[in-house]
Amino acid sequence: MVTSVDFWAWAAQVLLALFFAYSGWMKTRWTIERLTAMWGWVAEFRPATVRLIGWAEILGAIGMVLPMATGILPWLTPLAALGLIVIQVLAIGVHARRGETAKTLPVNLVALALSIGVLTVRWPL
Repeated sequence: MVTSVDFWAWAAQVLLALFFAYSGWMKTRWTIERLTAMWGWVAEFRPATVRLIGWAEILGAIGMVLPMATGILPWLTPLAALGLIVIQVLAIGVHARRGETAKTLPVNLVALALSIGVLTVRWPL
């Protein structure tokens, strides 16, 4: 039987997976020029760093859903949530330093809150 907590945890996991998979895909596939035009912070980092962030987001997205969905190494899901929490905390710091909090902070805080929720619910695994 699926509890309401489990339902909402799965909903958060899927939302986070979609968000970070798309964000990571953009960072790994789009040109640095295109990313810089969309996100000013990209100009402050080396292209390899931007690509690394993208791959970390993609791996986090996969880890958010796949281990629990398959039952193979489900303890990886809370670790993926922890990794996404770290990414969001660092992103909030970068955006705060750049004075971009008004337009980016809400998205970062929602992703952070959902990641903390998944970590909290899934940690006992």
